[in-house]
Amino acid sequence: MLDPIPAPPEWLREIVDPWALRLNAPVLADHFHEVIVTFLAYLLIHYVLSPWLSPKLFPNHYPKLNKRTKLNWDVHVVSLVQSTFINAVALWVLFVDEERKSMTPAERVYGYTGSCVLISSLAVGYFIYDLIVSTIYVNMFGIGMLFHAVSALWVFSFGYRPFVNFYAPVFILYELSSPFLNIHWFLDKVNMTGSSLQWYNGMALLAVFFCCRLVWGTWQSVIVYSDMFAALQQTWSASPTSPFGPVDIMAQVFQARDDGSVCINEACVRANAEISKYSKYTAGGVPTWLVLTYVTSNLILNGLNYYWFGKMVETVLKRFRGPAASTPQQAPVKDTKNHQDHNKENSTIEDLAQQAVLDAASKLEEEEGSLFLGDNADSQTAASGVDAGLSQDLRSRKTHT
Repeated sequence: MLDPIPAPPEWLREIVDPWALRLNAPVLADHFHEVIVTFLAYLLIHYVLSPWLSPKLFPNHYPKLNKRTKLNWDVHVVSLVQSTFINAVALWVLFVDEERKSMTPAERVYGYTGSCVLISSLAVGYFIYDLIVSTIYVNMFGIGMLFHAVSALWVFSFGYRPFVNFYAPVFILYELSSPFLNIHWFLDKVNMTGSSLQWYNGMALLAVFFCCRLVWGTWQSVIVYSDMFAALQQTWSASPTSPFGPVDIMAQVFQARDDGSVCINEACVRANAEISKYSKYTAGGVPTWLVLTYVTSNLILNGLNYYWFGKMVETVLKRFRGPAASTPQQAPVKDTKNHQDHNKENSTIEDLAQQAVLDAASKLEEEEGSLFLGDNADSQTAASGVDAGLSQDLRSRKTHT
C-alpha cells in the first residue's frame, strides 16, 4: 500500500538524502517529514496541550500535583496519545494493505511499503521525543527509560534500510497494552484506586498484555527469526559473478509485481512496484551483525514481557493465598480493628478476584512503568493497589455492596 501521507517537498528531500545515504538509510528521505511532524506534535502535547487541558479536565487533581508529578503526568499523556494513535494506524495497515499481505518470506525481509514505513516514522518521531525527555530528566526518570529510548529508536530505524519493513505494524502492537497501563496510572492519581473503572481497566490490561505480548509477540518473533535466517543463509551462499563484481541477490528475492495483471487501478500497480523500490541498496544481502542485533533486542524485550507477566501471576497468587491462620490458643479480642480484620479475612471470592486484578495491574505499572514511563519520578507515594491494597474506606464500601 502506498503511504497515505503526501511525499515531502523536493527541497527537504535534497537536504536529507545525502545524510540518509551516508547512514545507509535511503528510505528516510521519503519519510523524514513524517518523523519531524510526529516529533513536534508530541513536544506540543507535552509542553502546551497537556499543561493547558489537564487543569480544565481535572481541576481538583492536576493543579495540586507537585512539579515532578506534573511532569510525569504530561509524559503519560503523550504516551497515552501515542500508543492509542499508532496502534490504530498499525491495525488499519494490517487489515487493508493487500500488497503487504502478498509478500513472500524474502520480501518480508528486503521489501518496502510506504504504509509500513509510515508506522516506523510515527514510532521514530515518538522515540526521538522520548530520548530528549529522558536525557533532560535522566536524574528523575532513571537510566532505564533512557536506555529504552535509545534501543527502541535504534531498532525502528532499521526500517529505513529497508530491513524487516513488513514487521513494523506487527511489533508495534506490543503497545496495545500501553493505553490501559496509562489509564491505570491516571486513575491512581485522581483518587480512583480500587474503583470499578480501574478494575475493568485492569482486566483489559491483563488480557491484552497476555494476548499481544506473549501469544502474538512470541508467535511473530518465531516467524521473523525464520525469515531473517533464510535471508542470512542466502547472503552467505551468494557469490559474485566475477572477482570484481558485487553480490546481487535481488533477482532471487522479488517476484514480478509491476505488470498490473492482478490490479484494478493505478495505485495497486504503483504499490506493487514499490515493494522492490530500494532493492539496489539491499542487493548485497543482510549483514550478520544486523540480524544478531535485531534478534538480541527482540529476545530481551520478550524476556521482559515474560518476566513482567510472571510478576503479575505471583501477585495474584499472593492475594488468593491470604493471611496465615490464627493459632487455636489465641483469644479473640473484640475491638474495632480485629472486627475489621475478621471482615477482611472473610471476603468473598469475587472481592478477592477484583483485588487480585488490581494488584496485578499495579504490579505491571510498577515493573514496566518505572522502566518505560518514568514512574520513579514521582516524589509522592503513588496510590497503588500493590501490597497496601484498597484503603479501609473502600473495603468497607465493598463489604456493604
